[in-house]
Amino acid sequence: MASEGGKKQFWKRSGAKVPGSIQHVYGAQHPPFDPLLHGTLVKPGSKPPTTPVKLKKVSTFQEFESNTSDAWDLGDDDDELLAIAAENLNTEVVMETAHKVIENHSKLQEQHKFQEEHLQEEKQVESAELTSTACGDNRLVKSISEGHTSSSSDNASENTSMQRSQSLPQTSTPPLVSGMADCNTSVTPALTEREASRLDKFKLLLAGPNTDLEELRKLSWSGIPKRVRPIAWKLLSGYLPANVDRRESTLQRKRKEYFAFVEQYYDSRNDENHQDTYRQIHIDIPRMSPEVLRLQPKVTEIFERILFIWAIRHPASGYVQGINDLVTPFFVVFVCEYIEEEEVENFDVSSLPEEVLQNIEADSYWCMSKLLDGIQDNYTFAQPGIQKKVKMLEELVSRIDEQVHRHLDQHEVKYLQFAFRWMNNLLMREVPLRCTIRLWDTYQSEPEGFSHFHLYVCAAFLVRWRKEILEEKDFQADCKQTMLHSHHHCLPLGNCLLPACFLSI
Repeated sequence: MASEGGKKQFWKRSGAKVPGSIQHVYGAQHPPFDPLLHGTLVKPGSKPPTTPVKLKKVSTFQEFESNTSDAWDLGDDDDELLAIAAENLNTEVVMETAHKVIENHSKLQEQHKFQEEHLQEEKQVESAELTSTACGDNRLVKSISEGHTSSSSDNASENTSMQRSQSLPQTSTPPLVSGMADCNTSVTPALTEREASRLDKFKLLLAGPNTDLEELRKLSWSGIPKRVRPIAWKLLSGYLPANVDRRESTLQRKRKEYFAFVEQYYDSRNDENHQDTYRQIHIDIPRMSPEVLRLQPKVTEIFERILFIWAIRHPASGYVQGINDLVTPFFVVFVCEYIEEEEVENFDVSSLPEEVLQNIEADSYWCMSKLLDGIQDNYTFAQPGIQKKVKMLEELVSRIDEQVHRHLDQHEVKYLQFAFRWMNNLLMREVPLRCTIRLWDTYQSEPEGFSHFHLYVCAAFLVRWRKEILEEKDFQADCKQTMLHSHHHCLPLGNCLLPACFLSI
């Protein structure tokens, strides 16, 4: 057999690639040419460029064979390999070996499976321990990744932790009463991996010195984690500035301003020119949802002040039925900053310290005011905003689902009959409170969420339950049993148009 040196000399002489060597490929160090990017295309029938190319001399096969004859020489090693291959192997030995291989593989799989199950059990136990840990000093529970951080980094991260805490309005609030905890505590159920990841994204975004509101809107569109929803809503509504350093002073100034309004105007509720407004507010509050929350005297007192002050300060519209419902989501979300209960409806609000209640009241007033600034024409004389939006909804449904639109028209069902309340109360009477709060996450992420985007949500409801609507033949018969006598119109409830549809939300 030819020596290794002889083979290398042969490959060098023949100009061929040496086996196992690395050869440069032309164009590998340059990006591929894309005619679309360079703006030039080769037209059909066009001639290729006629750049002269120097061609290599082509050798004959005989010449190639004479130069490479030593490459196919058989040596002693090849003979041994052929001899081994020619031997007849014992079938029993082969089967026994194969059986051992399969058996060993099965054992390895079982061991790997056992290790995975054991690791999963350890993770579940660790997660349960973290979620059951009490947070006595009302601080945010550390994530699992933070829990494994060594104590040597505590001093280095102290400034960062203080900066993050400034993003939440906690410095001006007194310590929570014994037995209560922030909604951020570990009493809440364990988060899924996706929920924990989203929460980390929000925390990271809110911890910066200047919150990127556009990025916050993008994150909030698909829902805001409960733990950061209060601060996120205050930012999205425009109540708080993006700059962290200005937030505390803004909160103090706006809360002080609100209670200056209360001191100035609230005593006038018994005046002759304000009696009708206050009386209507007093009547409407017990109609709010959720039922347990609205029956609490402290909640009634707070809502009466918020609605009366807003009505006095907005004489163009004054108080109109429906505005009372718009306070509830803000109030419930801001209460969640200070309590550990998963269901706020069952919490005794009066057990909170008075200063905390004042903060919640002022924050709810200002955020509701920001919302109403964008839809105030819904509540001015003759409510032109609602009339316009109902007409826009009708046009939208006629384009996206002509069959449903035609069915309603054939049965003489006017959009104003069912959609007036959808616009007036922003669907709060049609969906549970938790769904309303989730929906408002998206509304506040849209530039005109409560006016423009709300139309598409209403249209989506009609399309979602189109089957039930198309099967309904006698709308008026259903309406007689489920009619709500409103201050402005006789409005049908859910099963008048959408039989039992909202019960599944």
